Amino acid sequence: MVLNDVPLGEAKAIPRTCVVLNGRGFLGRSLVSSLLKLDDWIVRVADSAHSLLLDSSDSDSFLSDSLSSTRAHYHQVDVCDVSQIKTAFEGASVVFYMDFPNLDTNDFYTCYMTVVQGTKNVINACRECQVRKLIYNSTADVVFDGSHDIRNGDESLICSWKFQDMWCDLKAQAEALVLYANNIDGLLTCALRPSNVFGPGETELVPLLVNLARCGWTKFIIGSGENMSDFTYSENVTHAHICAAEALDSQTVFVAGKAFFITNFEPMKFWEFLSLVLEGLGYQRPFIKLPTSLVWYILLLVKWTYEKLGLRIDNHTLSACYIFQLISRTRTFDCTAARKNIGYSPIVSLEEGVSSTIEAFSHLAGASSLTHYCKFNEQSKVEKLLGGGKVADILLWRDEKKSFTCFLAMFLLFHWFFLCERTFISSAAKLLLLVSIILFGYGILPSNIFGFKVQRISLSCFEISETVMKDAIATIALLWNKGLHYIESLAKGVDWNNFFKVAVSLYFVKLILSWSSTAVIGVALVLAFTVFFVYEQYELEIDGLAKFLFNYIEKSKASLMRNLPASVASSLHKLGILHEHKAAAEVKKG
Repeated sequence: MVLNDVPLGEAKAIPRTCVVLNGRGFLGRSLVSSLLKLDDWIVRVADSAHSLLLDSSDSDSFLSDSLSSTRAHYHQVDVCDVSQIKTAFEGASVVFYMDFPNLDTNDFYTCYMTVVQGTKNVINACRECQVRKLIYNSTADVVFDGSHDIRNGDESLICSWKFQDMWCDLKAQAEALVLYANNIDGLLTCALRPSNVFGPGETELVPLLVNLARCGWTKFIIGSGENMSDFTYSENVTHAHICAAEALDSQTVFVAGKAFFITNFEPMKFWEFLSLVLEGLGYQRPFIKLPTSLVWYILLLVKWTYEKLGLRIDNHTLSACYIFQLISRTRTFDCTAARKNIGYSPIVSLEEGVSSTIEAFSHLAGASSLTHYCKFNEQSKVEKLLGGGKVADILLWRDEKKSFTCFLAMFLLFHWFFLCERTFISSAAKLLLLVSIILFGYGILPSNIFGFKVQRISLSCFEISETVMKDAIATIALLWNKGLHYIESLAKGVDWNNFFKVAVSLYFVKLILSWSSTAVIGVALVLAFTVFFVYEQYELEIDGLAKFLFNYIEKSKASLMRNLPASVASSLHKLGILHEHKAAAEVKKG
């Protein structure tokens, strides 16, 4: 005998009613889909939109079918309107309180009323409607103060309450309200703190990375690039919410009123994670390391400039400071409590999560990863100009320590010869004497000092190979011959382009020589260690600007020729034709 297609003796579970508040946001959509797939939930999707706009995605198709079968319902809810909240909550046993999508973080009043006051309204509505369980989606950022690393942090960490990011501040207040409301009027609450959530449909991390990559900013690594972070795939976050709902019944003492960190259990280098996403979408992975202190001082300078100019520091500027701290610090969390008390374990690995995310954002992909990789291995223009050897590595800051050491050595030499108020010969003599004393002292040192072996300097370090000397002489001869070619061209008086090049160059030389030699050498030293590096990073932009200026000069030259008197223009034209004929004749003779 069967009853409703279920064999007698097997009671069919009665579907429970739950509310997913902000169910059309990034995590809200994922949670709604996961709940509907379990078949034992009636899901009320609550959001601020006037109507439920569905797209062609698989999750929305599934939701559409569930709406038709009355397993899902939609409620428009403004969390500032208690009556709307009550209507959605009436008869529900569980409320999943997810993140608000598309909040304007520059409007503090709206954010505060939505996040903090809205949470108070939600709690009160839960109590009045006799909702049994409230699960709040918080963030691991609530325990991060920005100035200290977190290594395997657990729930004993307290909220810093000194936030540079307004959103984290408001989330921390809302979390505290939810946890404080536990066991009041029979309401059981808990909060989940996922770390660095990513996945299909998210609107922050991947779109931001793509925009930065298209502007050329993702080539930089801030700091050493060794800082570790925990990441959480969106489906694992929604799985944790469902686990928490079940645990509030079976493990009430250990779960109610508590907060739990949620991660993928797979901490990895923060910059390696970004590299995987960027390469998967066809963009170049970060490879240029910038000192953390340098970037931080730049951000402080921007903030100081705003204050001095009397400008209001917007939340984007403050968020930039906070994001800088997030990406340059280690932040890993211990999820033992979540595993033990709510039974959470990731159901999607980090590798699978990254692959799914890349596939979901394929419409934002750039060129193929292979193309970017090949371009990355090719020498840049400036590297070819510098010869691609040790000099190029130093001036292009391939190795920060080596480049900084060379810059410091050059600066000390500059100070020794030009800033010490001695004659050049006196400075050179003293330097040679100092070097001689150091070399002699190094030479008489014993081979072993207190167990430390003293390395001897090989004589080959002071030798210059014949190849290097031949190349240097050949370069000098080439430059000499080029100079003679220019002089010959000027003597013929037919090549106006060369004349203008030489004239402009000599004018700049005259300007440079009018300065003191100390200033010229000092400026040249600074430019040598900055100009090449900057040009390599912004090669396309600078070349584009140069091309624009060149085209402008050409147009100006053509306009000038049109406005010259006819006799002068005719003479210049004839000289140009004569020069072309002579050049052609020389080519034929060759």
